[in-house]
Amino acid sequence: MTRLRRKSLGFTLLELLVVMVIIGLLVGYVAPMYFKQVGKSEVKVTRAQIESFGKALDQYRLDTGHYPTSEQGLQALNVKPADEPRWDGPYLKKGVPLDPWGTAFTYKRPGTKGEYDIVSFGKDGVPGGEGEAADIGSWE
Repeated sequence: MTRLRRKSLGFTLLELLVVMVIIGLLVGYVAPMYFKQVGKSEVKVTRAQIESFGKALDQYRLDTGHYPTSEQGLQALNVKPADEPRWDGPYLKKGVPLDPWGTAFTYKRPGTKGEYDIVSFGKDGVPGGEGEAADIGSWE
């Protein structure tokens, strides 16, 4: 009678191994889908940041009559340039953030695809690329 009772109190090594294999298979299936969604959300956040910069740049232009120069960069949205008497900022609530991959945005005026270009070089941080490593720009 005690023998029967002792068997029902625990799990065998085989049962534990089966459960571990099932958990491993689930993680192997779900994890790639999860990380794919994380990559998509980083791209969406980058596009939203660029759009926000665009609105702030438009406000800067309304106040000063022109967009900041490439040399002034996006910092001109928070810090008054020395030679800008009509500046009425700051135009961003906080400082200029980095993109989701920790790299600074590139600002160029005049732009090659518009009056200005704002670019994030994506996950790899270098021009070009595909997928998450593709460039994300203000012209999109």
